[in-house]
Amino acid sequence: MQDWLKMTAADLGRAIGRGEIDPVTLCKTYLDAIAAHPLRDRIYARVTAERAMSEAAASAARAKAGQRLSPLDGVPISWKDLFDTAGTATEAGSKLLKGRVPDRDAVVLANATAAGLVCLGKTHMSELAFSGLGFNPSTATPPCVNDEAAVSGGSSSGAAASVAFGLAAAAIGSDTGGSVRVPAAWNDLVGLKTTSGRLSLEGVVPLALKFDTVGPLCRSVEDAGLLLAALQGAKPADLQHSDLAGRRLAVLRTVALEDLRDAPAAAFEAAIATLAEAGAEIVEIEVPEVTEAMPLSGCLFTVEAYGLWRDVIEANPQEMYREILERFRLGKGFSGPDYVAAWAKLDALRAGYDAAVAGFDAVLLPTAALLPPQLEKLQQDHDFYVSENLLTLRNTRIGNLMGVPALTVPTATPSCGLMLMCPPNMEEQLLRVGAAVEEALA
Repeated sequence: MQDWLKMTAADLGRAIGRGEIDPVTLCKTYLDAIAAHPLRDRIYARVTAERAMSEAAASAARAKAGQRLSPLDGVPISWKDLFDTAGTATEAGSKLLKGRVPDRDAVVLANATAAGLVCLGKTHMSELAFSGLGFNPSTATPPCVNDEAAVSGGSSSGAAASVAFGLAAAAIGSDTGGSVRVPAAWNDLVGLKTTSGRLSLEGVVPLALKFDTVGPLCRSVEDAGLLLAALQGAKPADLQHSDLAGRRLAVLRTVALEDLRDAPAAAFEAAIATLAEAGAEIVEIEVPEVTEAMPLSGCLFTVEAYGLWRDVIEANPQEMYREILERFRLGKGFSGPDYVAAWAKLDALRAGYDAAVAGFDAVLLPTAALLPPQLEKLQQDHDFYVSENLLTLRNTRIGNLMGVPALTVPTATPSCGLMLMCPPNMEEQLLRVGAAVEEALA
């Protein structure tokens, strides 16, 4: 049964369908693993054991009756602690929300439950989701699976750790500037950032509503496709017969390849060479709209975040980690006209970007420019924290600014991901290309 803890969600679902795995036994195996794990309190904020066992029992009954609700019916997953869970505290990693207990599930959680997925509990995260590092002295800092002295990436830090350490079959996180993809990459997982508006944000603690998205962290591209379908209550994309032969893939040189640390740079070059050998046509491109868009994030993200949270934050600023507090307060430095002008410019830049990449099946870039930083140095050095956080989110933020879906897949180098981007609302194409890339890199 310990082998179950490393299986993909899709493989677990197939085994349940064949009668080889009992959902109740599977759920108990995961709950026992969580209880026994020495790092559990750094990964899970709360475990919903009673709910999980009840959902698993219902799944087992459906499996016996041949009435499974979806390919993932009976599979246990974790949820980032900003998805409302009825009767269970949802605090978004902040003392500001301590004791906040919603009375209903977030829409995406309700959809997943309706598809038969089992809720194991809530995972730790960066405070109010406003950091790409995953360091949170207010609650807990989850470890990286490749280096327990390093951070796991944020803000869906515990989500990634729960899967990487075998304490969930998959996890659901959110991504505003890279918060699914960074922790997925640093923990050698697949992470999907969806198009803004593709999945409901109702019942999700917000950060910046025009950029917030929901997405899975998991062990395979197939898992990502099945989870996307469950979260939106739809049919999963057909990923069969995905192939790289004849695919035109663009390597984004603008911004994304600057200041890469050695390991991510080498991993990216090796991955691109492998994709070319598998039959893909690789074309390097420059897209100046990306360069022009990057400075806009200083206004757009912080104004939205501070506008949403100003009253709560300023009522008790001493309750916040100073680095996160300072980042929120950057939003005070911009005016209403600044914000409107920035959005007008970004909309024009998005149109230019879309035109520049229209002839390609996907755009490729390194997921993160660096490896996970050491926790101790982040704690001690303010300048290091700020610089590492900005570099961590630089490449992933391109996808958020351009308003496109993005997928990170592992490379042969630990904690180094390869990111793919497609046009808005083309998650199905992204997943099909991603499945072919995953196979080639494997």
